[in-house]
Amino acid sequence: MTNVYSLDGILVFGLLFVCTCAYFKKVPRLRTWLLSEKKGVWGVFYKAAVIGTRLHAAVAIACIVMAFYVLFIK
Repeated sequence: MTNVYSLDGILVFGLLFVCTCAYFKKVPRLRTWLLSEKKGVWGVFYKAAVIGTRLHAAVAIACIVMAFYVLFIK
């Protein structure tokens, strides 16, 4: 039986979310539409974009490690 909420699935989702929001921060039209709010529910997108841009080296290394784990170990 497969778990719906597995730790590696949550980590993959978190990494992809941070990477996607960091990409949205670089696109001007998406930045004004999605990342304009800094508080509330929509503020999660802004905070993920800030994490992705400030910790870009650590996020990139985490993505590579997670890809290796998902492809070869799991």
